[in-house]
Amino acid sequence: MAMELAATIQRIERAAGSLATQSLTRMDERLLWFRELPADQRSMVMLVAQAGVGSFVAWLRSEGNDLGFSDEVFEAAPVELARSISLQHTVALIKVVIDVVEERVPDLAAEGEQELLARAILRFSREIAFAAARVYARAAESRGAWDARLQALLVDGLLRGDNDDELAGRAAALGWADTGPVAVAVGRSPGGEATAILHGLHRVTRRLGVEILAGLHGDRLIMVMGGSADATAIAEQLVGHFGDGPVVVGPVTPNLAEAGASAKAAMSGFRAAAAWPDAPRPVAAAQLLAERALAGDADARRTLRIDVFGALERAGGALLETMDTFIANGGVLEGTARALFVHPNTIRYRMRRVAEVTGFSPFVSHEAFTLRVALAIGRLDPAADIIR
Repeated sequence: MAMELAATIQRIERAAGSLATQSLTRMDERLLWFRELPADQRSMVMLVAQAGVGSFVAWLRSEGNDLGFSDEVFEAAPVELARSISLQHTVALIKVVIDVVEERVPDLAAEGEQELLARAILRFSREIAFAAARVYARAAESRGAWDARLQALLVDGLLRGDNDDELAGRAAALGWADTGPVAVAVGRSPGGEATAILHGLHRVTRRLGVEILAGLHGDRLIMVMGGSADATAIAEQLVGHFGDGPVVVGPVTPNLAEAGASAKAAMSGFRAAAAWPDAPRPVAAAQLLAERALAGDADARRTLRIDVFGALERAGGALLETMDTFIANGGVLEGTARALFVHPNTIRYRMRRVAEVTGFSPFVSHEAFTLRVALAIGRLDPAADIIR
């Protein structure tokens, strides 16, 4: 091809500057969005257009066999171009340049070489289109890997209790709008490459209208959810993105700055969840207070002592005594009533009051277990922490 188009190649080389300038003028005329680009981005496009003409000449000299020249077109500003101009807009820019070159074929082609040049332009334009796709694919992969790393650092910061400014900075870099309320869910990783896992999560959560940040921490997938007060309901729709085993949802917090408490509770619940084989999936960390306390979680132990045992003491009305007797009688209403010399309906009323006061029902087996653990902890631990 180089031998066949030798005279034409020389003409194209001489016209390279005018072709790039004419292409830029045509972009101004045809593309409204291009007119609104900042000056630095417009100059970047000019450089790419000039590189495109030079690459076309080099490609012609190589007989159209060296496809690597098409990728070189974008080396002037590959990352910047991909970040500031979408792939769709890039294709529009390429089309303008190709149109300008095709219109100039009668001027650029030497006598008898017009048809050969037209065919060469068609082939090269196809290679340029593929090159643009490759550039944007590489940029997306790079951005995805960086996002995965940054999300992992943010999650790690939550678990370590990093200061609010550091967390806010990392979240802002990821486009997090700090949409409250915020809660953290923890489960096993499904396995595979981190970028692919996070991409699947983000694709689903966009449809749900929920902000999400996620990271892999060892064999665990830790997910920060923002924008919904019912975090467990959101986790139910995302549970398929976790691996086998429990998925634990921490308490809802007002914002990302306070989400460390949710992450800590969720992690504690995840470690202790094995003690409740029949736990729902997902399960709230608050439902695992007893298991967490038995596993050594001081916060869970304190919550049971203050918010459960202490609540029963503060409520009065013989609730604590009735609960003790109910446990001693194996959870049988009639036996409890006989032991306390009251009617069974009185015991039913007091058990309902226990549920109202503590949030745990004595008539639900696992919640009754939590109450029993709370009563034991309340009597074992110092009473000074109990708010009366």
